[in-house]
Amino acid sequence: MATAGQVIRCKAAVAWEAGKPLVMEEVEVAPPQAMEVRVKILFTSLCHTDVFFWDCKTQKPLFPRILGHEAGGIVESVGEGVTELKPGDHVLPVFTGECGECAHCKSEESNMCDLLRINTDRGVMLADGKSRFSIKGQPIYHFVGTSTFSEYTVVHVGCLAKVNPEAPLDKICVLSCGISTGFGATVNVAKPKRGQSVAVFGLGAVGLAVIADLTNGGVDRSVECTGHIDAMISAFESVHDGWGVAVLVGVPHKDAVFKTHPMNFLNEKTLKGTFYGNYKPRSDIPGVVELYMKKELELDKFCTHRISFKDINKAFDLMLSGQGIRCIISMEDEKPVLQNLQIIK
Repeated sequence: MATAGQVIRCKAAVAWEAGKPLVMEEVEVAPPQAMEVRVKILFTSLCHTDVFFWDCKTQKPLFPRILGHEAGGIVESVGEGVTELKPGDHVLPVFTGECGECAHCKSEESNMCDLLRINTDRGVMLADGKSRFSIKGQPIYHFVGTSTFSEYTVVHVGCLAKVNPEAPLDKICVLSCGISTGFGATVNVAKPKRGQSVAVFGLGAVGLAVIADLTNGGVDRSVECTGHIDAMISAFESVHDGWGVAVLVGVPHKDAVFKTHPMNFLNEKTLKGTFYGNYKPRSDIPGVVELYMKKELELDKFCTHRISFKDINKAFDLMLSGQGIRCIISMEDEKPVLQNLQIIK
């Protein structure tokens, strides 16, 4: 493309400080360095993780920053050493990566890449420890290696899943985080068999009693998605002895402590954790996209709202008020012609 090797000036929604509305700014996006790719973002969406680090009540503050990690886009240019992707390829940026060389990447059981595992405190690129974003010379920090609240972003090649160009990016962009995490936690980690009971948590003592009564001793599989420590304990203690499996998905407070009686383990209840649904971004996510293309995976119902990029702060309002599941953010102005979606103006 004509912009390859040049600095690109584009619009980005910048978080200047915790809890304050994002500000639409013109940013400079530097060319990709070794093993990096510059991507033109077409669609992005707001995840609870973005809100968590924007609000920054319990995390280390790192501002100014460009948030965003669920998105779909097209490769604009590639840096030195990138052979897997070329300009024009359709990709999903992912907050974790797959270097393909470390023990985790070579293992069939893990997706916890040593090199590209999520690091929420790092606001720069690995190649040189610098940001690719700036405003009038001031560096703007990256977020989990993706920073998709920008018309263009720079991502390590190992954090990009090349996908079917026929797949609609405005639908499959949600596979960059939330949907893959929940779906993978169920099919890859909990692995319920046909006819088994599955519970999604959180519950208190009353709910636990109901589950035990209705399921004759507990559920076969449980999946906890809130990150609340009490829900995590409830999810584990609700599974059936002998074969029950509980899977933890939500991220707890850094000071949270998981407490349960050791007899729960001796009674052969199993507790597991999962990260991004145990999916390897480059190897596995293209296959998940194909499940959607074959109508074996439903995504559309999760995309409850849609807005233009210039109105991105409305997505925060929707999520904070609990009005929707996923708000799709289009980098171009939206026209109210879509079905099954609420166009916000």
